[in-house]
Amino acid sequence: MKNRLLKTALLGSLIVSAANADIARFEIGAGAWGQTPSGTATYNAGAGVGGTNKFNEKQDTSPYVWMLIKHPIPILPNIRLEYVSIHAPGKATGEWGGITAPVDTESTLDLKEYDIIPYYNLLDNTMWTTIDLGIDVKVIDADYKVSPVTGFTGYENKKTIAIPMAYLRARVEIPATGLALESDGKYITYNGSTVYDVRAKVDYTFDFIPVVQPALEIGYRVHKININDSSVEVKSNVDFKGVYAGLMLRF
Repeated sequence: MKNRLLKTALLGSLIVSAANADIARFEIGAGAWGQTPSGTATYNAGAGVGGTNKFNEKQDTSPYVWMLIKHPIPILPNIRLEYVSIHAPGKATGEWGGITAPVDTESTLDLKEYDIIPYYNLLDNTMWTTIDLGIDVKVIDADYKVSPVTGFTGYENKKTIAIPMAYLRARVEIPATGLALESDGKYITYNGSTVYDVRAKVDYTFDFIPVVQPALEIGYRVHKININDSSVEVKSNVDFKGVYAGLMLRF
């Protein structure tokens, strides 16, 4: 009798969960990430000669936006798009572009990152749990500058790279509360280089509007870019960490 009641309760939960599964969904969000950069960059001029850069461990505000589109066509992947702008000041010393910079010359690294993420639902709000698996193509527009000073004309290196990464997202909604816990990660390591981008957050959805549901999100993000390719003029090993918070609209 107990087994029968347990099976009945489990079946009922699955039916409710299936009924709550999203056939289609559209979400947008925007906010600010209070990230603190740390790490180094190096310029390799050959024969052991080059320049070094140390990033200031000082918090900077990075704006971000994202959009998620879920559709009812099973064979086609859903899509998530993201953008973040990152600024990291530092101090450079040594040879940059054939000219030697004085000790502790001001430098900046500006990154604009565009993430294009096609993904599939492994679980779709099953027992209030969603798991997504996909591929992230992270396009990075990087602009590194060493400022000109007396006797040094300055240095600038601009580069756009596209990095394919594995993508995994897990979300658990707490029934009857409006609260949800979510974490996602993007990762690749290849030929001595490693890039990852990991977030964990809690969000609260207001359910007082029938069509559009506003929500708040707050979380922590860790982003590492370690580029150690011999073909790259400026190598980097830099981390960005900090709390982020934003607003969401769920349709």
